[in-house]
Amino acid sequence: MGRYYSGDIEGKFWFALQSSNAASRFGGEEIEPNYIQYYFDEDHLKEVQAELKRIEDTLGDKLQKIDDFFEKNNGYDDEMLDEAGISRAELSDYADYGLGKQIEQCIIDNGSCSFDAEL
Repeated sequence: MGRYYSGDIEGKFWFALQSSNAASRFGGEEIEPNYIQYYFDEDHLKEVQAELKRIEDTLGDKLQKIDDFFEKNNGYDDEMLDEAGISRAELSDYADYGLGKQIEQCIIDNGSCSFDAEL
């Protein structure tokens, strides 16, 4: 069983790695019943892009390394990550980066982005 987000963008949070409030690091407005409702608009775009840049700077060359890892692997476990030299913290940032890129593209394409994240 996984936790999903849906609305203007959709996806699944990474199991045991990515929290349901991962989108909070990109700003937006958070409303919390059994899920978190997120809303972003063009006013949030610079903040989203700034956080994406921070993640890119933090991961550096690891961003491409993790991309390459998942081109070759359909999943992962701790042993695989250790062999590849990828930490869980780096993988968590990578997962958040993917979510942030979805948010960014949705704002660019639609002018706003809203979705619900299961808790």
